[in-house]
Amino acid sequence: MLAKPPGETILVALRNELEQRLFEALDRLVLIDPHTHINPLSPSSQTIADLLGYHYYTELAHSAGLARDRIEEPGIDPKEKVARLFEGLAPIENTVQWSWMLELCQRLLDFPADRIDRANWESLYDLAASRMSQPGWEEEVLRRSGLEAVFLTNDFDDPLEGFSTRRYVPCLRTDDLVFHLAKPQVRGRLAKATGIDPGGIREVSDGIGRLFEHFVGKGARACAISLPPDFTPVAVSHASAASAWDRVIRSADQGVAFEELDPSDCRTLAYWVFWTLAEHCERYRLPFDLMIGVNRRVYPGGVYQGQDLFDSRVSMIQYAPLLNRFPSVQFPISVLASVTNQELVDYAWIFPNVVTHGHWWYSNTPSWIARDLAARLEAIPANKQIGYYSDMYKLEFALPKFAMYKRLLARQLAEQFVMDRRWPEERAVALGHQVLRGNVESVFYGER
Repeated sequence: MLAKPPGETILVALRNELEQRLFEALDRLVLIDPHTHINPLSPSSQTIADLLGYHYYTELAHSAGLARDRIEEPGIDPKEKVARLFEGLAPIENTVQWSWMLELCQRLLDFPADRIDRANWESLYDLAASRMSQPGWEEEVLRRSGLEAVFLTNDFDDPLEGFSTRRYVPCLRTDDLVFHLAKPQVRGRLAKATGIDPGGIREVSDGIGRLFEHFVGKGARACAISLPPDFTPVAVSHASAASAWDRVIRSADQGVAFEELDPSDCRTLAYWVFWTLAEHCERYRLPFDLMIGVNRRVYPGGVYQGQDLFDSRVSMIQYAPLLNRFPSVQFPISVLASVTNQELVDYAWIFPNVVTHGHWWYSNTPSWIARDLAARLEAIPANKQIGYYSDMYKLEFALPKFAMYKRLLARQLAEQFVMDRRWPEERAVALGHQVLRGNVESVFYGER
């Protein structure tokens, strides 16, 4: 192998040092995580099984050959579950998801090894059980992770009680309202949560209004929904929605299964409910998080949460009527596939109310983040980008996932701004701070 010229070697070393300085400056920032699935009543892990139960590991282990029934056997002991998962985890050591696990074990648990395998997983299990059972573990994880607050994903009927809503910030998740309201159990939940029997479309509207009152009163900072590729939101008249609702309720009351209801009526109701949610976001000045592009149960034989995928049918043009109708509503938008990122960038370029929001799910790997992040930084106003959210189910994952993003952000700031555009390092760091935290505050904590 030919040796690199001395000048090139020096340049690489200087670039690496620059990236490291920028990363360290970004890593000192205390963050707000704007989208998670944390249970605020049990936010941190109790055993390694809680960590390996994250769908990334169960679905990758299943993909690599571990049978689903060995992963999801009812009543399985946590340590036995970990032992079984390690049967299927060796082939995934190459993945970035496994690097998250290793980094959190090293930096949060002070695990000394550079690999986790069959020879040492039991010692890791015992170390984690000891550490996680100590008083103050939740506080320790937040401190080491540099987290001040964590946004939740709350069911619409969540009472939002028993936790600090300053630390664990409520977010009204609305998928069931839009797509499953015709189910008797969902209607029952709405009636119980609001005290309003949704017998007619007017009562449904009143119930949605009461949900917003409850959530905003408890400190909610966003409304959110995940949407399939073929969803095309349009305004639906009250009369059309009322007719569809009456037919759906009548059919459901006659015992017609949800899956057998008239698809056109269900679609009409979905559009009407979605539009009504947007109207309430406008009224309460609440951002409406849209997570676009997920197909549910593409692989029904997969493990829990390992069945959903994207396709390329989605286009931002489907949302143009919504964005034009509600110019005062901020829409932080996540797209499931990187192939949609350019369109999202261009909509954020033009529409004042479109904000790029994180790198969601299948786009949350370094190669896709690097490409999508570079496009956003060079094309979108600095105040229109929320850099990252963890999407985590347990607090321990914030540290490695944000660390991955901060390293990629530091690299882009070094190359695009300090080296190419001759920005001072301090100015590049300020941009990084805005993307990581400043815009979270301005979008979600701005005046109402």
